[in-house]
Amino acid sequence: MSWHFTAESAALPESARVFVAAEPARNTGLLTLLDAPGTTRGWWTDEGGAVAGACLLVAGPGMLMLGVMPDDGARALPAELPRALPGGGREVREARGEAASVEAFAAPFAAATGRTARTSLRLRLFRLGELTEPRPAPRGTARIAGPGDVPLLLTWLRAYAGDVGEDPDADYSAQVEALVREGRLRLWEADGGPVAMASFSRPAVGQSRVSLVYTPPGHRTRGYAGAVTAEVSRAARAAGAEQVLLFTDRANPTSNALYQRLGYRPIGDHTRVAFRTPGED
Repeated sequence: MSWHFTAESAALPESARVFVAAEPARNTGLLTLLDAPGTTRGWWTDEGGAVAGACLLVAGPGMLMLGVMPDDGARALPAELPRALPGGGREVREARGEAASVEAFAAPFAAATGRTARTSLRLRLFRLGELTEPRPAPRGTARIAGPGDVPLLLTWLRAYAGDVGEDPDADYSAQVEALVREGRLRLWEADGGPVAMASFSRPAVGQSRVSLVYTPPGHRTRGYAGAVTAEVSRAARAAGAEQVLLFTDRANPTSNALYQRLGYRPIGDHTRVAFRTPGED
């Protein structure tokens, strides 16, 4: 049993791709970023040499994403990272994935690097069943975001990042421009202007994930988030997604109830753990 790594997308063996694609909902994060530049991909093989787990590291933010894997694979990963990463694993600032895998990884990794592990977010993964339109329907209509919306979208995305524990000062320009260019971001408009937004990821192996659901504080509690989420969910299906997914904060009963009213059903719990050197903010 061992971990194997590559920074080259073309070098990832087909058996690893097949393994990740076999569980498209549980591996949604990996599927979204599997061929992205600046990532290191890992796969775990069992005693018979079959692929039994997968992960990837996004270098810029130092985000380690754990896919489906057995607990022994997660526990073995900290000892294997030093030979895969130039910084011996210290590039990893956060681990994300299914709760059991992240918990199995976090303690030995923190011990190996002399850092602390703190759970930063507890998430629930939902999958859309039959879409139910919001009732009562709010005022307004949906539209596809265009180039002229980019300044507003950047402002909203920074606010969204702060709300969900991401870095509000990061450069989101490339992300927003790609969403607009590919028509994957929807705005809800009412009273003459945008009041909410939501996006969906490129369909990969039949799955797409709804994200960036955001309503500015002055427009909340009016049904706009539900309306724009329903619209972007339809768009994801129209783009070819058989499974439409989204994550919610388990501590937010409002959003959990909203998405279930729209037809989303919980399928698993995920966790984010941040790693910090003692004394580091």
